[in-house]
Amino acid sequence: MDEGARRISVVTATYNEAENISEFIDRVERALEGYEFELVIVDDDSPDGTADIARRAGSKYGNVRVIVRRGERGLASALLAGIASANCDYVVVMDADLQHPPEMLPVIVDLLLKGGVDLVVASRYASGGSVRGWSIWRRLVSRVAICAAHLLVPRTRGVRDPVSGFFGIKRELVLREKESLRTGGYKLLVEILARCDWRRVAEVPYAFQRRERGESKLGAAEIVGYLAQILRLARLRFSPRAEKSH
Repeated sequence: MDEGARRISVVTATYNEAENISEFIDRVERALEGYEFELVIVDDDSPDGTADIARRAGSKYGNVRVIVRRGERGLASALLAGIASANCDYVVVMDADLQHPPEMLPVIVDLLLKGGVDLVVASRYASGGSVRGWSIWRRLVSRVAICAAHLLVPRTRGVRDPVSGFFGIKRELVLREKESLRTGGYKLLVEILARCDWRRVAEVPYAFQRRERGESKLGAAEIVGYLAQILRLARLRFSPRAEKSH
């Protein structure tokens, strides 16, 4: 394994996460103490000053980069920009709102570095996974989203949480399909499962946390956008479903 393959890029996209970003950075640094990694934060020019706070909080570590996009918005496109700018052979994508616990990072990273899998999905619905603080309506939306993906996008069927926003992957698999990955979609993992040439995937259970500060980005526009994304992916001609690692 070469030097690049031992290193990890953690990529997150932010918009108005000023209340969470400092704690997020500190927890990522503590969780990955002893690993060689970088943290790439792609901020869509948040009016609440998220980027400036992130720069100050990250300056004491030396491995935090903040990229500010102006004139462009969108979760998937921001994450793809972060992956493209990453310096390492493996990337872990996660949210900065602390609903994805940074303490799960070593589990994901170790599976990636061990080899044998191309993609590691942190799953709310694998055995042992859970969701905290969701209303019945929010739980229903999540389940319907997964059912729609499984029904219409065959290559997602071996993954119990194909709409997870918390996953690790070999960076080259994303870069190979960078031009075909559509950035208008809300759920990047669904796009990756449908289009990228992954062979083996592992799922690890985790507890999705309640948002303590800030506002959820999930609204009607995101739900409609996701349905449009699934219908678009359903028109693709898929390769046979890849083998799943247990």
